[in-house]
Amino acid sequence: MANSVKESLLEAVKAAMRAGDKRRLATLRSATAAIKQREVDERIDLSEDDALAIDCLAKAVKQRRESAQQYRDAGEQERAEAEEQEIAVLNEFLPEAATQEEIDELVEAAIQESGASSVKEMGRVMGLLKPRLQGRADLSQVSATVKARLGQ
Repeated sequence: MANSVKESLLEAVKAAMRAGDKRRLATLRSATAAIKQREVDERIDLSEDDALAIDCLAKAVKQRRESAQQYRDAGEQERAEAEEQEIAVLNEFLPEAATQEEIDELVEAAIQESGASSVKEMGRVMGLLKPRLQGRADLSQVSATVKARLGQ
């Protein structure tokens, strides 16, 4: 059986420690800490639920993307690049990113499945899309795609 996301992260932490890769180790420890915090907050064990672990990692990637953009806007190129390096490490543990074409197809299918015809019904569409795209796409961008499609 394949390792869970959490187990894979812990193995990567050990490998980074052995290799002496401090930057990678710090990023991986941050990710495991986020997962542990979620386990404590919700009183659950994420070893069996990769979807929630992936959700934690997806949030960490999103936070780093936002930070990188803020650093870029402030002229802090070096710090922005450091954030992007962390994103690359975290992406190793996320499912393959969905292409825009795949996102568009899933949005169409969800709209058809939900019967939504206006922006007011966007919640139903997003409810169908979230489990299908979690960790594979930025859900705020997916939301914008749904909104644009329903606003036609």
